[in-house]
Amino acid sequence: MRRKITGKAGEVVVVVANETWAGEAGKQFRQVMAQPHIGLPQDEPIFDLINIPPEAFADIFKSSRNIIRINVSSNVDSSKVEFKKDMWAWPQAIVDIYASSTQEFAELFSKNADKIMSYMIRAERDRLLLNYEKYSEKAVKNTVKDLFNINLNLPPGFIVGKKTDDFAWLRYETPDISQGIMIHTFPYVSDSTFTLGYLLSKRDSILKAHVEGPAKNSYMTTEDQLTPDLNIFRFKNNYASEMRGLWRVHGDFMGGPFINLAVLDAANNRIIMLDGYVYAPRFDKRNLLRQVEAMMYSMELPDQKKNDKINSQVNMGN
Repeated sequence: MRRKITGKAGEVVVVVANETWAGEAGKQFRQVMAQPHIGLPQDEPIFDLINIPPEAFADIFKSSRNIIRINVSSNVDSSKVEFKKDMWAWPQAIVDIYASSTQEFAELFSKNADKIMSYMIRAERDRLLLNYEKYSEKAVKNTVKDLFNINLNLPPGFIVGKKTDDFAWLRYETPDISQGIMIHTFPYVSDSTFTLGYLLSKRDSILKAHVEGPAKNSYMTTEDQLTPDLNIFRFKNNYASEMRGLWRVHGDFMGGPFINLAVLDAANNRIIMLDGYVYAPRFDKRNLLRQVEAMMYSMELPDQKKNDKINSQVNMGN
């Protein structure tokens, strides 16, 4: 029976010689892998790095959730990056980096940094997705399916705080933190839908109409002191956008990070917009936001086969 992974969410064990870690190669690695996470109100690293020299990489560390092994040595015949899974535990992500010199490492890591980062971030998300699929809140899942004809997995404790024909506010509340996802659907009428200006305007109009704050006439909106980050990509083969930034409550002092996912459901000529947020004024927010992100990324469209056919026809036309 395979061992289960150990360690905290967001941790990466880096197995590397002390002299390499202390030198230029280690500095370059840390600048990338521990850079500030996008869209958080305070600086938090993308990953928490734990340095272990090879001679100390004993059995106790081999069950770590994320492991990156760096070997910079003249004995290395071929510089390369290898991606592996579940070598000592499950579900585990491992990256091996081999370089014959510091210069070779600099070139190799620069070329593969985005791929390594994406691999580790995806591994963190996939673990959450597995857990949410196994222990999803059935009542909320059924409500979302009835309202919007989509599948969404949320963990136990989430409730439907508010719903209309085209909007739902899913919430998890404790005395210390608040996590939520708003779902809204609207007709797809133009390519301009996937522009920052349109998405922000749509987001703010939805929030003002449906997400009230604690004070009279207060409501959630986008923090305009920081321009959100927008990324256009393919979400399970559907045209989509991901927007990250900060939210605040107009008329109050609440605020925090948000992630907005807008997906084109071509088969039904509509946009499905999911907007997730975290409120945790006394705590770090990176992992809390990644949890919300994983819930949103669990979304599945029942008409996906129709969408795939439409998308393939559009691509052929191009």
